[in-house]
Amino acid sequence: MLFFLRRLAAAIPVLFAVSVFVFGFVRVLPGDPARLVAGADATEQEVASARQALGLDRPIWEQYVRYVGASLKGDLGVSSRTREPVIDVIAARFWPTLWLTLAAMGWATLAGTFIGVWAGTRRGRWQDQMAMLFAIGGLSFPGFWLGLLLINLFSVHLGWLPTGGFDSWLSLLMPSFTLGVGVAAVLARFSRSAYVDVAAEDYVRTARSKGLRERRVIWRHGVRNALIPVVTLTGLEFGTLLGGAIVVETVFAWPGLGRLLVDSIAFRDYPVIQAEILLLSAEFMLINLVIDMLYGVLNPEIRLRS
Repeated sequence: MLFFLRRLAAAIPVLFAVSVFVFGFVRVLPGDPARLVAGADATEQEVASARQALGLDRPIWEQYVRYVGASLKGDLGVSSRTREPVIDVIAARFWPTLWLTLAAMGWATLAGTFIGVWAGTRRGRWQDQMAMLFAIGGLSFPGFWLGLLLINLFSVHLGWLPTGGFDSWLSLLMPSFTLGVGVAAVLARFSRSAYVDVAAEDYVRTARSKGLRERRVIWRHGVRNALIPVVTLTGLEFGTLLGGAIVVETVFAWPGLGRLLVDSIAFRDYPVIQAEILLLSAEFMLINLVIDMLYGVLNPEIRLRS
């Protein structure tokens, strides 16, 4: 429990620093949100009224203090584009992105780790070369190109899957595959390298010299210790997918956070931009906290030294 509390306490100042950075960054973006809200044909008086309604006429330090105070109460403001509460706008887009990310990470983690370990146990053979060829190919394919290729094949020509949207579990197949290919390729290369390093350790050779079955040596002594760096990469990739699926969401018309962020930046919707980036930052920190917990499970010495 003390290990968990220390990690949680360390995340608080980081979140505060992110809030300061994001608050200042969105205000140096070109364009006037008050002008966008009032309309292109609005008079200067109407623009001034819109600026006052948005609270942009106040000193920036006062705007930040008011924003932090309201956020601590659960009030993230009102979207200057839709005039809806920001928390409702983000909640409506959060779940589609979460399901897409979970689906992509689920198959990518299992496939990438298995392929990497499988290649590591056959180092230098043709199976190893084929696995690394898959990894290179997965890293080389642009997401938008792969997505369009899948749509053309499975939607246009075969008619098996919907072209876009989020209507059923079938809608998840193509975008989750497109989003997860790169992750699976990275995990395959990384887990192969980690397993090869672990397989050369003395305790693995000792386990073999005791006459243990090769499968037990691989999974109990090799894979478990090789998973520690892989867990770190998996957590980072999950956070990246959760916040960076903009291209895939655009190609498949996916109603998620990526498209919402693009639309909000185009409209200078400060409240939504701030809330979404802070949410993604909090998600990264939560993922890192979970990774730290998994470290303690995989290697108790890490927990004892912390």
